[in-house]
Order: sequence, then structure tokens, then C-alpha cells
Amino acid sequence: MSQSRSNFVMITAGHVDHGKSTLVRALTGIDPDRLAEEKAREMTIDLGYAWLTLPSGATLSIVDVPGHERFIKNMLAGVGGIDAALLVVAADEGFMPQTDEHLAILDLLEIERGIVALTKSDLVDGEWLAFMQEEIRERLAATRLRDAPIVPVAAITNEGIETLVSTMQRLLADLPASPDRGTPRLSIDRVFTVTCHGTVVTGSLIDGGITVGDELVVYPAGQSVRVRGLQVHNSAVERAEPGNRVAINLAGIAVNELRRGGLLATETAFMPSIRLDVRLSLL
Repeated sequence: MSQSRSNFVMITAGHVDHGKSTLVRALTGIDPDRLAEEKAREMTIDLGYAWLTLPSGATLSIVDVPGHERFIKNMLAGVGGIDAALLVVAADEGFMPQTDEHLAILDLLEIERGIVALTKSDLVDGEWLAFMQEEIRERLAATRLRDAPIVPVAAITNEGIETLVSTMQRLLADLPASPDRGTPRLSIDRVFTVTCHGTVVTGSLIDGGITVGDELVVYPAGQSVRVRGLQVHNSAVERAEPGNRVAINLAGIAVNELRRGGLLATETAFMPSIRLDVRLSLL
């Protein structure tokens, strides 16, 4: 019998101004917008992170993404190692250009599980809301998220938030435990420094756990580093298990030697190559 999961990772997706960050705040009480520019412009520019505890006691990490077309690369950086997607569509506007683009990205990356949050539902009447649900179902019909539940919500008033949380729990309930193959991998999606601690990277951990003191390698450069400290949801831990969002304090490397898109893994996990096997899908 497979072990039940105690932690999950979900990513938001959707057009700019459809309320992704507002919805994340309503779900978690955490503002995923960290940058002063984001707060001033009221528009997400970079990846943001938050988490909540589901009624089952499991922890759900949420990666919030920008919806503007200029920041598609930032959105892509947050998709690694996720379990499901939260596609956000505003009830008063419906599908927009970045809704289509984000949905295409989720489909190309073979993300099978998802929920559609029909935001700003308090701004439309019941007839329009039913029409939007029908349109969304038609848009999803040819994608991997064709069976995704659609949940109307109004984040400002918290209407539908409880239903959305319970829907998240049902969607994720039967996922098996994250495999621990003894070969931890973390795709780096954020790099920064912390005073008195030094270089820190974050990402979603898969395929194995990481323990304080472990020796790892940053790919593709092949530079060796040591794990000085670990945090999961802002709490220090001695070991981080696969399936978690993790912040890793690294020794042996400067912050300017790292960048988003790098990979942190064990020394024998990979061998850099100049060859590629490609399966190409055209939209």
C-alpha cells in the first residue's frame, strides 16, 4: 500500500489582473508579492511563495506566478516539481491571452491535475457565471485538465474559499508519497543572500531528501557545495524530504555564481552532455 502524502506543491496560472495573488492571500494569509515594485504596481513580476494546512493536516505549498506576457520565463521557472495547477480565470473577463499561454505550458509539461478558480464571481450575475463555466469547460476539453473542477470564488469577501480548499484536498488526496530514490534534485528558482548566513537558493525538491551537511553539486557548472542549513515554510529543519518547497543555505559558492535555472543534485546524478533527445509538440 502506498504511503499517504503529507506535503504537496501547487502552482497558480492565468492572465494578469485575474486575481492570482489576491486569491493566494485569501487562501494562506501570506502575501506572495515580495518586491516593492510589485506592491507599488499591484502586479506580480516574479515568483512568490505561500503555504496553507489542508483540513487533513497535509501542507500545501503554493507557487504564485506572474500573469503578464513579459514574465512568461519567470512563470516557467516555477513549474518544476509541482503536483497540480490552480488555473485562475476572472469571471468578468474569461479566457485571455496569458490564460491560453499558461494552459498550453501546463499541457506541454503534462500536468494532469488541476482546479479552475473562477475569481471575481461576485462581480457577475448567476446567468453570466454559468455561461463562463460552460466556456471554460469547452476551452479545457482538448487539454489534460479537461476534468478539472471549476470553483467560483470571490477572494475579497472569502466567498467560495472554503469550497476551494476542500476541492484542493480531494484533488490531491490519492497522490502517492513522493518517491525517495536517494538522488535529490532541486531546480533553482530563486537565489539570494541572507545577512550572516550567505547564499540561499529555493526550489521544489524531488527524488530524494537533503540533510544539513550534505555535499552536493550545482549543475551545469559542476561546482561542489555544502548544505549549511535548511528551511521548509520558514522553519529550520535538519532534513528536507522530497515533495517540499525548500530553502537551502549553501557554503562554498557566492550568490553571483548561481542563477535561476541551475540544478542542485548529488555528484553522480548527472553528466553534462552536448546531445539532446527531443520530442517536439507544436501548438
